[in-house]
Amino acid sequence: MSNFGSLLFPIIIVLLFVPIFLNGRKQRRQMQEMQQLQHNLTDGDVVVTTSGLRATVVDTSYEETIDLEIAPGIVTTWVRAAVQRKFEPTAESDGPARTAQDAPAGEGHPATSPPVVSEGGATADRA
Repeated sequence: MSNFGSLLFPIIIVLLFVPIFLNGRKQRRQMQEMQQLQHNLTDGDVVVTTSGLRATVVDTSYEETIDLEIAPGIVTTWVRAAVQRKFEPTAESDGPARTAQDAPAGEGHPATSPPVVSEGGATADRA
């Protein structure tokens, strides 16, 4: 029994540090991939910034910054680290935007949705 007690503490320590070590490796790999993406940006790439802004890369000649066109004719300068990912359009995002009129009943704007009727027959406002 004494032998088991002396091995229990080192086993617990190892079990606690293995997930920490593996998580650190995963974060390091993700950081390297992000830095590689930010370094390999080219003119014409559509990117999403960390703040959620979608823009087109127009100038990558500087080492620390890039110029992004956020609207036709409007170019702003951003730090490369602000780029979160390249935007990959999907079939769903290429279609027209859904409006409240296109939404099925009950999914539109609260003012246009049908009223909720309680068991007693009285109507209640939607929150």
